[in-house]
Amino acid sequence: MTDLRYPIGRFQQPERVAPAERTLLVKQIAACPAELRRAVAGLDRAQLDTPYRPDGWTVRQVVHHVPDSHINAYVRMKLALTEDAPAIKTYEEARWAELPDVEATAPEVSLALLESLHARWTTLLTALRPEQFGRTFRHPELGPVTLDAAIALYAWHGRHHVAHVTSLRARMGW
Repeated sequence: MTDLRYPIGRFQQPERVAPAERTLLVKQIAACPAELRRAVAGLDRAQLDTPYRPDGWTVRQVVHHVPDSHINAYVRMKLALTEDAPAIKTYEEARWAELPDVEATAPEVSLALLESLHARWTTLLTALRPEQFGRTFRHPELGPVTLDAAIALYAWHGRHHVAHVTSLRARMGW
């Protein structure tokens, strides 16, 4: 049986990101909002409040988590572009998913936020010079992270969470 936590597999950091692969990764980041919107289209409140796996987040929590995570990624990348290897702060994503705004905010708000965020983010990424993708931020657990590594991670991250929803829908026959 497939591990429900990783419906597309665990993230595999590429050793190097070639220019053609970088273009594909940026396109995947650009596509994430529409893919997540399609994944949750037509779900009712009970379906949105269904965990994608036992002891996992609900679909609603996933929808709100993606922009929370990607906002952090966008800011980290902007810091790396404007400062020399800045130290970044992690955040307690599981605790963010339990904050009251997650339950009280319609998923549409986070879908719209994700669309706007990704429009800015992909505009930034497509305007960068190739050497800028080698700029880094310092993650407290991972050490130096290049922009290339970060875009690979977040291209995977969006697909990963979309697959949580689409695999749940397939299993449940929604």
